[in-house]
Amino acid sequence: MSLDLILEFAHHLAVFTLVGVFFAEYVLLTQGDLHGPRLATVGRLDAAYGGLAGLIVVVGVARVVWGDAGWQFYVMNWTFWVKMALFALVGILSIRPTLVILGWRRSAEANRGYVVPAGEIGSIRGYFLASFAALALIPLFAAVMARGIGL
Repeated sequence: MSLDLILEFAHHLAVFTLVGVFFAEYVLLTQGDLHGPRLATVGRLDAAYGGLAGLIVVVGVARVVWGDAGWQFYVMNWTFWVKMALFALVGILSIRPTLVILGWRRSAEANRGYVVPAGEIGSIRGYFLASFAALALIPLFAAVMARGIGL
């Protein structure tokens, strides 16, 4: 088994897992009162999301450096840079929700009966929806790039 195949598999597995974790976090945020164990789960999912994003970057860089296509294929391809910009946008869009969730968890630690106000949940919902839209475009550009378009 080649290093390129291992890296590609790891990259795709991390990406699909990130999308699943992100969706689970969104569902938990939108299903009624958010408090106690469910709030803790949202916090853990958000942390996992951040960790997976970091793993995707590390494995992605490894694919560029050690993958069979060679780094020139990536750095000279505009579709690659669109993918990177979309991924960066998703990361930027995740900052506000992460900070808000951290604040909720601090409030819950200080007050065991803390329930996140519904308006605060609504205030970050748009960030999730915008992230989903950007995430949905990444596979399109990955498919375009895989066909050699953009070189």
